[in-house]
This record gives sequence, C-alpha cells and structure tokens, in this order.
Amino acid sequence: MKLYTDEELAALLDQELFHQISEAADRLGVECYVVGGYVRDIFLERPSNDIDVVVVGSGIAVAQELKRMLGRKAHLSVFKNFGTAQVKFYRKDEEIEVEFVGARKESYSHDSRKPVVEDGTLEDDQNRRDFTINAMAICLNKDRFGELVDPFNGLADLEDGIIATPLEPDITFSDDPLRMMRCIRFATQLNFQIEDETWVALEHMAERIKIVSGERIKDELNKIIMAPHPSIGFEYLQRCGLLQIILPELSALDIVDQKNGRAHKNNFYHTLEVLENVVSHSDNLWLRWAALLHDVGKTKSKRWDPAVGWTFHNHNIIGAKMVPVIFRRLMLPLDMKMKYVQKLVDLHMRPIVIADDVVTDSAVRRLLNDAGEDIDDLMTLCEADITSKNEVRKKLFLENFRMVREKLADLKEKDYVRLLQPVIDGNEIMELFHLKPSREVGVLKQYLKDAVLDNRVENEREPLMQLLMEKAKQMKLI
Repeated sequence: MKLYTDEELAALLDQELFHQISEAADRLGVECYVVGGYVRDIFLERPSNDIDVVVVGSGIAVAQELKRMLGRKAHLSVFKNFGTAQVKFYRKDEEIEVEFVGARKESYSHDSRKPVVEDGTLEDDQNRRDFTINAMAICLNKDRFGELVDPFNGLADLEDGIIATPLEPDITFSDDPLRMMRCIRFATQLNFQIEDETWVALEHMAERIKIVSGERIKDELNKIIMAPHPSIGFEYLQRCGLLQIILPELSALDIVDQKNGRAHKNNFYHTLEVLENVVSHSDNLWLRWAALLHDVGKTKSKRWDPAVGWTFHNHNIIGAKMVPVIFRRLMLPLDMKMKYVQKLVDLHMRPIVIADDVVTDSAVRRLLNDAGEDIDDLMTLCEADITSKNEVRKKLFLENFRMVREKLADLKEKDYVRLLQPVIDGNEIMELFHLKPSREVGVLKQYLKDAVLDNRVENEREPLMQLLMEKAKQMKLI
C-alpha cells in the first residue's frame, strides 16, 4: 500500500477523463467525487476500471453533460428509477465505463434489501457505504481537485489491513445482508482481517442472509472461490455461521466422529486443502467448484465398520447427485458447467483406486473413456486430493498418478476416441439380428465395448464380429 498527499492524488487523477468530469460538474455548479473501489485501489496500487462518481445533485445531469462533451463516441444509459446513469466509450482500444449517481441517504425495512432513497449530502452517501475502505472519496471539482474525503479513517484501515463498517456493523448488515458476504469476500481477496465488532455482528446477524437471493450469494461465492486463497473465505463463512445457511452440505463436513478410539479426518478442512491445491494449478472456476464439492457426499455415506473403522462408501456417487440440488439453490448454471462438476465429483475416486493398485492398461482405458476430454482436469483434482500426512504413502500415490498420466498420454496420442469406441455400433447390431432398440442390443454393445476397453481384442471389425456372434449364440439370438 502507498500513501499519497492530495497533490499526489491530483497528479494520479490527472487524466483527460477526470478533467472532463470535473469540467462537466463545474459547468452545472455541483460537487462531484470519485468514490469506492477506484479510490481504494489507487492506494493498494491495483488496476481498476470500476469508476463510480457521486454527485451532490443530479448524477444523471452530469452524465448527460459528459456525453455531450465526448460526442458520438460515447454511449449514455439513464436509469431514472434508480437516479443513476452510465457513460461508456472506448479510448485507445480500452472500454471505459463511468457510473454516475446522485448523493443519497437510504433507509430499510426489516424484511427487504430494497431501501427507501432520498437525496442527500456527500456525508449521507458515505454513511451508506459498506466498508470504511470503500467509503473514501476524492473531489473532482477544479478548486478541490484531488482532495481526499475520508470521514471513517478508511485509509488507516487500508494501511492496517482491516475490514470494518462505517456505521454500527449491526445496522450496516441489517440494512443489506449481502454485505456480510462482501465483508468476507474483501477479507479473502485482500487478505485482510475482519475488525472485532464487525466479526461479532457477522456471527449474530448471519440469519439475515436468508432474505438475499441465491443469485446474489452465488456472485460473491464465485469471487471468493477465484481469490488467491479461497480457503480463507470459506473458513470465515463457516466460523461466523453463514456457510451453514448458504451451503449446509459443505458446512456439515466440519465434524470429527470418534468410536473405539478411532477417528476420521475433518473432511471440511481436507476439502479446503484440496481446493488450495487445485488453485495452485488452475484458475478454472468450475474445477474449483468440483474441488469444493468433491466430498459433500461423505456426511450421508459415513458408516462405522468394526473391521476397518469409518467408511464413506459411494460418497462420490451420492455427492454427484447432490450437485444439481446445490447448483439450483444457488442459481448456478444448470448447463454443461454443472454436468462437468457433477462428472468430476462422480469420478474423483477412480484415479485414486487405480493408483492404489497395479496401474493396468484396461483400468486407464476405462477411465479415459468415462472422463473424455475432462480427463486432465480430473487428474488435477485427484492429485490435489492426496493430502495424506504420511509422506511415504503420498509419494507412492503421486508416483502411480505419474504412471497413469503416462498411459493416458499414450492413449490420447493414438487417438483414443477411435481406439475406445467399437467399430461395430448399435445400428449394425440391430440390422444383423433383426432387433428393435432393446435390452439385448444394449447387452451386445456393452459386451463389445468391455472387450475393447479391457484390450482383449483389437478394435477391428473381424475380431469384434467373431466375439459378437459368440455372444449372440449364448443369448439365443441366432
């Protein structure tokens, strides 16, 4: 973080756009400030295209004046119901968006996130901001250009790495419960601590999150998942009680049962470790979701077996069935992205089972057949899932995974789709034996496919036809 004087801030804002906004505001005789994330990111020395401007007066009027100054290259959108406007244009092949709003004060009813809005002062507008680090403003009017207005010591909180609310945190979170998610998201993205009073409010206001839509919660969850270290955010969510409400399937993993002196590992913290391992190798949002949900079936599948201890048989299958339920509730996409996550949750044990034994060609062929083009992501997830503290066992697994990857690479090099799909298909089987679509056709197709996957015969017409005829005789089809 870097501290700046007002003169240095003026120099940092000394770009054509801000002087044009300044001129537009001065022509209309209104106070004008750049606020929020753009100001915060100046001090954090982070790039930001999130330009929000507050006008003490009509934000729409200033936006219209700026549009007039920029001419036809700019596009103006006005949202009269919200008292806001957006100016969008391109400069040097970069799209620039500026959001304008009139300074306002807000009041909320207990059961709604929609505020009653009135015109207000800059102070009123800063009071309604979510966190002190987002409540700073820099004046754009010519006579005060670059002057920082920081009534809640947001700059000090930035310097100390603290997330705190401008007003009483109970009021801030009650007014807009989504701010609880944003609090944890900012703490995660910036690796900041949550101030003590703000944390206490998170704990006892958690239930208020129930009035927020799954779509808004999903947006914040995705930002947490895409942070450099998302486990920070999920631990915060669990500790304050929000996770139990928004993702109870994941929260339920935070338990260690013990019987006859034998305990299983904490699958919640194991999941966070797996997520961090995936993050170090991939920025694929949906692979990270697969890591987060890969063990959610363990709560329902957990059993005590006196012979072996705690077991989680078929937790992958149970977990895969839970994925659509979770995606639907959080309004996550129910398209191929959901099916991708579901597939990885379902298959994540398969490479581990292979790597725990002799790595055979047929097992690898079957794995590749089932995973298809997602095989590399599946292997990344499975390698991330090896979190054993037994270094000898961990090394053995990873070495076996290396062998699995080598066999996979060899199959892919030889065009695995052609190798693994029998050259005799269902249509030909029906024609040969005068069958309609039926169970018998499925049995014959699977028989040929198993023969190819197990490498019992080459995927060629003559040996497959011989096998097919033998099986058909057994089934009394000829």
